[in-house]
Amino acid sequence: MWLIRKILFPVSLVYALVVWIRNQFYNLGWFKSKSFSTPLVCVGNLSVGGTGKTPMIEFLVNGLQDQFKLAVLSRGYRRQSRGYLQATDKTLVTQLGDEPFQLHKKFKNLIVAVDADRQNGIQELTSTVKPELILLDDAFQHRKVTPSFSILLTTYENPFISDWYLPTGNLRDSKVAAKRADCIVVTKCPNNLAPKARKEIEKRLKKHPKQHVFFSYLTYENSVFSNTDNFAFKDLRKKQITLVTGIANPKPLVAYLKTQDIQFEHLAYKDHHNFTASELKELAKRQFILTTEKDYVRLEGKLDTLYYLPVRHQFFDDGAEALLKLVKAKI
Repeated sequence: MWLIRKILFPVSLVYALVVWIRNQFYNLGWFKSKSFSTPLVCVGNLSVGGTGKTPMIEFLVNGLQDQFKLAVLSRGYRRQSRGYLQATDKTLVTQLGDEPFQLHKKFKNLIVAVDADRQNGIQELTSTVKPELILLDDAFQHRKVTPSFSILLTTYENPFISDWYLPTGNLRDSKVAAKRADCIVVTKCPNNLAPKARKEIEKRLKKHPKQHVFFSYLTYENSVFSNTDNFAFKDLRKKQITLVTGIANPKPLVAYLKTQDIQFEHLAYKDHHNFTASELKELAKRQFILTTEKDYVRLEGKLDTLYYLPVRHQFFDDGAEALLKLVKAKI
């Protein structure tokens, strides 16, 4: 795959040119971006997947739901439905997409909707449920909408400043586009990242004067869960565990489980993988399936012994409070 990506470098130059032209058309006003009276907070990235967008949406929901009537609007990647769809008790994960369904299941009072046409989705939400704040999931590159506040995520391991355009690299938008963000969150950092190292990364990001930079790392629960029970890690060490992941970057999860002295085999699938009947038949032979929360909503009811490990962003210093304060000030 590495060799193929290098061979396709000329294609990446064409892709970069197309992205640059598109952004210039928006910057010059030739392509129009629409503003809305309802405050919009955009969470996104410049690369393809793996930066922690869903845990960031969950962080914002936890921090804002007591003060605002919230809605989340997502594209609903790889869902088996079209157009605008608002989640109800009867909505299936296949109709909504795994990440929006995870949010719908986790936050009972949260309004969750999907629409690839973000303008239409916002209009539908504002005309029907009238939220006080809409969180736009994975919408940084969707410039047809002007957000009130933009949060750009990039990983410590592969920051956008060190990346390149598709298909040679993972960038789907211009590095210069980072200037549009109100703040940048460097995610998946080592949990012992020193202040000096953070300063060096901040300098490399070349932020503009009014732009804020935060740093976070992933934290996991000390237990795994199903809809009916849970197990502490100490109770897992004698079990034959199969870790099943269908996410963009399972490395942090794998590394964490190893620190817990848990023995497991790892079956890694592509992001948002739809499991076939034959794959489910093979997985059913395993004694204990451990997976991510996103994968759990797709596998739930299809395997008997299935558990997930929740994950969340933990900010350095007072980053969590500072970020929420910035968001509230904007809206």
